[in-house]
Amino acid sequence: METALTEELGIEAPIVQAPIGSATTPALAAAVSNEGGLGHLAVTWRDHDETRRVIEETTARTDAPFAVNVVLDDAATDRPTAAHLETALAAGAPIVSFSFGDATPFVEQVHDAGALAIQTVGSQEAARRAVDGGVDVVATQGIEAGGHVQSEVATTALVPRVADAVDAPIVAAGGIADGRGIAGVLALGADGAWLGTRFLGAAEANVHDRYRRRVFDATETETRLTTLYDKGWPGTSHRVLQSETIERWDAAGRPPPGERPGESDVIATDDEDEPIERYDEALATPAVDGTIDEMALYAGQSTGLVDRRQPAGAIVSELVTETAATIASLPAGQ
Repeated sequence: METALTEELGIEAPIVQAPIGSATTPALAAAVSNEGGLGHLAVTWRDHDETRRVIEETTARTDAPFAVNVVLDDAATDRPTAAHLETALAAGAPIVSFSFGDATPFVEQVHDAGALAIQTVGSQEAARRAVDGGVDVVATQGIEAGGHVQSEVATTALVPRVADAVDAPIVAAGGIADGRGIAGVLALGADGAWLGTRFLGAAEANVHDRYRRRVFDATETETRLTTLYDKGWPGTSHRVLQSETIERWDAAGRPPPGERPGESDVIATDDEDEPIERYDEALATPAVDGTIDEMALYAGQSTGLVDRRQPAGAIVSELVTETAATIASLPAGQ
């Protein structure tokens, strides 16, 4: 299934696995890429040694392109971007995606290393600036997306606006979990789709079983866009599953930081036995021990379409088949 995105990135299927934070692993990224999509590693919160290790391990698992994601928001990390990016590029990352900031200052560094640059945007104007700055691909993130969200516009409104404004491949993100959604955004002017919540169901995803089960059981109405889980990344909107933590905060009148119920409660511990407090932005990985249901369980509005655990390669294969079948089912001339 060739599109401008597959041609630009050197992949076979117009499907990108989103950089779903600590849930990403070399096994997940490589499995997606080996099936023809674009796998992704999130490296923002990894140190230089760990960044180098996961890139090298992914390279050992696949000969196909994959991407690494770097968050540019200073509130998310105190690691200098240029140095971290140099580590990723030196380790062999062929594609770098940037989010929550302006990628323009780093595009030359990426291109000098022979790699490609993707920037996530939430508006037509941001897309235009990114392409003018040399970015190779723009990812349009709609407000339906799970995890941290940088848009206030729905995918169906954002994609055509960006398609009308830029001469670059577009990959649409937000609310997409099956072939019908992929076919839909292709019809809107995108050249591919970026899926996160669907890949939480991948066997290779580094997520706690309870978190995965909550995603499978949730409906499209059971997510919440909020800034509540702000310990570690303040001030940034994120979409999560409804929880008792959110319900308690609502019942208290949605007080500001410093006045929220149970603010200092330790509800879990991580793989290094470090405490996770109630409003921490930490992702529920398998090593987390505690009250998983009250943590930030990131998920998009497509969660009602995600209901089973599958190998990542099987997810990509199924998405390709569904997309082709959806397109073929359209009336002639559509």
